[in-house]
Amino acid sequence: MIPLLFVLHLPGPLLPAVRAQGIFDYERAPINYHKQPAANAITRLQEKIDAGSVKLEFRGPRGYLDSFLKHLDIPVSTQALVFSKSSAQLRLISPSYPRALYFKENLYVGWVQGGEALEIIAADPMLGSVFYTLKQREVKRPRLVRDKGQCLQCHGASRTKDVPGPMVRSLYTGSDGQPIFNFGFFVSDHDSPFFERWGGYYVTGTHGAMRHMGNMLAEREGGLRDVDYKAGANVTDLGKLVNTRPYPSRHSDIVALMVLEHQSQMQNLITRARYQEIRGEYYDKALDPEQGFRSELTRRLVRRAGEELVRYMLFSDEFQLASPVKGTSGFSEEFSGKGPHDKRGRSLYELDLDKRLFKYPLSYMIYTQGFRQLPAMTAAYVSRRLGAVLTAKEVGDEFPKLGLESRKEILEILRDTLPEFTRTWQ
Repeated sequence: MIPLLFVLHLPGPLLPAVRAQGIFDYERAPINYHKQPAANAITRLQEKIDAGSVKLEFRGPRGYLDSFLKHLDIPVSTQALVFSKSSAQLRLISPSYPRALYFKENLYVGWVQGGEALEIIAADPMLGSVFYTLKQREVKRPRLVRDKGQCLQCHGASRTKDVPGPMVRSLYTGSDGQPIFNFGFFVSDHDSPFFERWGGYYVTGTHGAMRHMGNMLAEREGGLRDVDYKAGANVTDLGKLVNTRPYPSRHSDIVALMVLEHQSQMQNLITRARYQEIRGEYYDKALDPEQGFRSELTRRLVRRAGEELVRYMLFSDEFQLASPVKGTSGFSEEFSGKGPHDKRGRSLYELDLDKRLFKYPLSYMIYTQGFRQLPAMTAAYVSRRLGAVLTAKEVGDEFPKLGLESRKEILEILRDTLPEFTRTWQ
């Protein structure tokens, strides 16, 4: 399968009960992750399949993949090829037979040549991320089956902010596709140094003098000193590295990978913020059943998770590019053209790729259902903080990388594209 931790200062009598309930365990109350029904793009697709209004076509060696991508409007230009054995179908994955990933704002899909199933993650506004498989076997009405917990062994712990979610893991990988864990590994997002990214991935695109871990194999005997970062740099054609004919695209676009890194962590921070408020509210009811009571503990949980979310979505610690980055698949142009747009034609989807990832550094994930349906306290906190930052008259110490002109541009875009969100800002 594609395979909230704070120190709590609770009253003594309540502490054992909280531990017994497992306050950090989303499988138990109040989250009850696997007991709650899902409602997302995959459940809606299944309803259409059952009703006969959508038919997934099974074609050739890729099975349902092409039809699935088409029906869910997932661009082929997002394709990323992963040759590390880091999936449940690991026996089929190697540098010669990489796994392919595709994504959009609320969906992630994995396909393995000859694999038993497509692997899918759906962003669910209430649950966070939900995992599914679609068996690669032609039937009249295929079933998308929700995971019972296998995926969470990798996709539900500290690497994903202790919530069910996607991640981009960078691994030193041997010639057999096996990760060399004693060399170390990284979970990547937009803050990550360039040289820590994409181990175990094929990467197409140019990036000047910067180096990354993609396109290269490590040797267990040689150690880290023998890793040749130059060997995988500035590759624009994978033809000499792998046969790409079985895949919908011949690319594994560097810019798509950078966006995927940003988005996956953003998704997890949204989920974490939701879970923290739900947990706080649940335990507040144990302290005082009166409706509306909010303890200092809950306020602290909301504030910490909300602040981390705000800082991330404003790219406060983003790695600054030392060289321009250019992809190969057309993803950059396709993605930058997405909206909504403001009156001047600007969009949060516009890429920069010279010094930073986005031209207007506020995450486009602000438009997603998951963000728009954050619980009340968290939504209010995040809105208030964003408003304070974007309307500030001075740069200040909190977000020194976010200049006044950038704040003004982002604010103008939001006022045109999310007017209800900015209505209370001065």
